[in-house]
Amino acid sequence: MELNPYAKYLDSRDPIPVVTSTSERIHALTGRLSTSEANTPPAPGKWSVSNIVAHLADTEMVFAFRLRQTLAAPGESPAIIQPFDQEAWAQRYAVYNLEPAFALFHATRNWNLLFLATVSQDDRDRPTTHPERGDMKLWTIVETMAGHDINHLQQLERLTAHR
Repeated sequence: MELNPYAKYLDSRDPIPVVTSTSERIHALTGRLSTSEANTPPAPGKWSVSNIVAHLADTEMVFAFRLRQTLAAPGESPAIIQPFDQEAWAQRYAVYNLEPAFALFHATRNWNLLFLATVSQDDRDRPTTHPERGDMKLWTIVETMAGHDINHLQQLERLTAHR
């Protein structure tokens, strides 16, 4: 597995403007959808708009923990961050509506942005280990967040284009 599977979406862009603008972009894309539009998947087995936003909320909580875990680990002993099975988590997404999923994402993202504003260059280089992806730095997590955002924003753009 590659270190950052979302690097292709970020390309060489600075991740901070991406993660800073994601909440506003989600709101612009989804704010006028009816409940039916938000909850209807585009095809069997595919995620609806609400499912995608619930996934973004879930992963934002994961990123929040990974960032803090990485900086809290003693320098000589890098943190081992916990992978998760997104499909197992997604099996429960039907209970989540768009509005509370977006509210959780928005609040957690804002919390993470405040945290990221405290990160120094030395912090960016703090090592951590993902059991499936290998050794990385804290900044790899931030770049993964941004690429992940772009990937799912593109999905939301496709799903909301005709509405």
